[in-house]
Amino acid sequence: MRTLFRNYVSRILFRSLIFVLIALPLSAQRRIDFTLETAAEIAMQNSYEVQQLQLNIDRTRKWLEAERAGLKSRVYMRLQAPEFQAISDYKWNSILGRNEIVRQNTRLWQMNLSIEQPVILFGYPTNGYLSLNNRMYRYLQQDGVNDIQYYNRYFVRFEQPLFQPNRLKNDIEEARIDLSQQELEYTEDLMDLLEETADDYYELLELSYRGIIYTDHIENLEQAAMAVDSVITRDSSRSIEQTQIEVELANARERLAQTQSDLRLETSRMKQELRLPPEDSLVIDPRTTVTQIQVDQDQAIEYGYNLHPQLRLQHLRRREEEIELENERGDNSFHLNLEMTYGLEKADPRYYNLWESQDNSYTVSLNAYLPIWDWGQRRAEIQARQITLKKRDLYLEEFRNEIRSEISNDIVNLTEYQRRALTMKENLTRAREISGISLDQYGTGQISMQDLLQSFDREVETAQNFLHAYLGYRNSLLSLMEDTYYDFERDQPILERFGVEQSMGEE
Repeated sequence: MRTLFRNYVSRILFRSLIFVLIALPLSAQRRIDFTLETAAEIAMQNSYEVQQLQLNIDRTRKWLEAERAGLKSRVYMRLQAPEFQAISDYKWNSILGRNEIVRQNTRLWQMNLSIEQPVILFGYPTNGYLSLNNRMYRYLQQDGVNDIQYYNRYFVRFEQPLFQPNRLKNDIEEARIDLSQQELEYTEDLMDLLEETADDYYELLELSYRGIIYTDHIENLEQAAMAVDSVITRDSSRSIEQTQIEVELANARERLAQTQSDLRLETSRMKQELRLPPEDSLVIDPRTTVTQIQVDQDQAIEYGYNLHPQLRLQHLRRREEEIELENERGDNSFHLNLEMTYGLEKADPRYYNLWESQDNSYTVSLNAYLPIWDWGQRRAEIQARQITLKKRDLYLEEFRNEIRSEISNDIVNLTEYQRRALTMKENLTRAREISGISLDQYGTGQISMQDLLQSFDREVETAQNFLHAYLGYRNSLLSLMEDTYYDFERDQPILERFGVEQSMGEE
């Protein structure tokens, strides 16, 4: 009899696989060894939400690529081909000293070609532009005699805003921040998906392990049923014990059937959520391993500060608000715009003479904007932005404290559930030994059927307590991972574990 119980543990895996396969169709296309890792991988591959998030990142990368392209040369042409005007309008005649109605009848064909390049010094965009330009037009004034005039000008133009925010640099930085935020939000959503998948997986694991508990309980009762026959043969007054064992067996089989039904329903729901074909079979290995994990609290908190995307998101949003404050200070403030051009030009009634004896041409303009009075609008807008920054700083401080508190609680829970799981695992081993000894004692008449059933019930209760402690241990590990984004069981960051790479908006 004790030999049977020595093989008890080795038979758990075989029975659990058979237990899961019973609930699945025989025409299964694939057999999937279902673990938390495989569940998470399938969820990430098949989730519509993950695909949407990946597309968001790709789109934001293209926006950043577009902003960076603004640092390179741009060639464009503007055409007025043609511009016809035949209209009467009033104009001031300085000789007559009054307005008069003038009839215009003009034909204009014009082309402007530019090659424009932002001015970059030592890799830093200056917010200014340098361009090569060509302007050419054909102008016809019809006033009884056709008066045709051709014009051609080549020139270099330099434009530089002064005392203004560097919009070009800020736009590129904001695009890079947007990409980093999309990647961090993608990481958060992946963790949420992992949490949801883990909850569903642990529910399947719980049902699978309960099936093993009830299967083992039925096996014990069946062995007791065989032993009761010999007991009744020796003492017919104890025939009621056969009825007792039959009732216990019927109840145990009903609990097993209910668990199998629940497992079938949960497995079907899980396959739907993971978008797996209904013919696939999910095989769960219910072996429970409790690894003693020592977590350094200071190191875990440091992981939370450095790896948690929400904290990094808040830093990026703060930088965005700093840029908005910088832009706000530049709006409606004193600034200058410097523009200079230098080139060659020629106007002639003959087109072929445009490239002969060209004249030098240049322009210099310096425009200034001086705000005088706006009833405090600019000052109030700047103060509003500064208050927003202070709010962000307060939120950052609060969130850091929350991370520290949550991680500290996670470590306490992990230590407690880890200790309970290890203790209950030892108790389960003892409870199984007691069941085997009680079965031998019942066969020799040393204990009653009631005592034997109590030892079986004690084993079931101990196994359920171990299952509860084990699930608490797994969930506490999951909570610690959610708050630190670090897998302490495998000693690696969670993103590295699942092969998720992030550029964080870098070149």
